[in-house]
Amino acid sequence: MTEILFYHLTESKLQDALPPLLDKSLERGWRVVVQTATVEGRDSLDTHLWTYRDDSFLPHGTDEMEFSGEQPVLLTATADNGNDATVRFLVDGAEPPDLAPYERVVFMFDGYDQPQLEGARSHWKRLKGEGHTLTYWQQNEDRRWVKKA
Repeated sequence: MTEILFYHLTESKLQDALPPLLDKSLERGWRVVVQTATVEGRDSLDTHLWTYRDDSFLPHGTDEMEFSGEQPVLLTATADNGNDATVRFLVDGAEPPDLAPYERVVFMFDGYDQPQLEGARSHWKRLKGEGHTLTYWQQNEDRRWVKKA
């Protein structure tokens, strides 16, 4: 069954918290698709991932690029899995597709954005009711992820 994680952003923004998680995913050899709620969000994230650190490169592309299926990290605003990823990140309130094809699904939501917070609670309740095992992670003051019971 799919491992489902909820990451509650309280001390940093998505643009700061997502890249290290994508780096870790790539270190583990995982192919990743990141789904945003809008095309504008996808394009903004694409721009950010090219410049977020001076000393690193995060290989990625968008679903509108040539050879998008070959990208280790694919950014999309749709339910498609154009790079046959086994890990899916849902950010900015993106609506999840069928989760069955994935080994891991990560919901990342801004705790200070009421619609995202309500959406995350709704997804948690629905997925828990379907019998999935869920884990909840929240940032501490040091921006480290702490698993909550």
